[in-house]
Amino acid sequence: QAHLVESGGGLVQPGGSLRLSCEASGRIDGFRAMGWYRQVPGKLRELVARIIIGGRADYADSVKGRATISKDNAKNTVDLQITSLKPEDTAVYLCNLVTVATAPFGSWGQGIQVTVSS
Repeated sequence: QAHLVESGGGLVQPGGSLRLSCEASGRIDGFRAMGWYRQVPGKLRELVARIIIGGRADYADSVKGRATISKDNAKNTVDLQITSLKPEDTAVYLCNLVTVATAPFGSWGQGIQVTVSS
């Protein structure tokens, strides 16, 4: 089982930016995808951005043009940077790693709160 540790959340003003980082350890061989989802109470968990095997990055329409996801294979980390933050970006952000062993749902981090407010 993979262990995922997220960092970088907090309170950000509208228009600001943030960088979230997720470090994976444990059983992480057989990479298929790694990325970030977010969840708001009462709503379904939604994909924000992910990198899939082969290196392609997928982004939610709501963050396209504002988000950049990157993966460091040496450190087993994936970072998400979002600029021009909006109040509707407020959510718990969760890191997800899918491997051959854990497909299709993968392993999840504990989640980290991001609040966009003045």
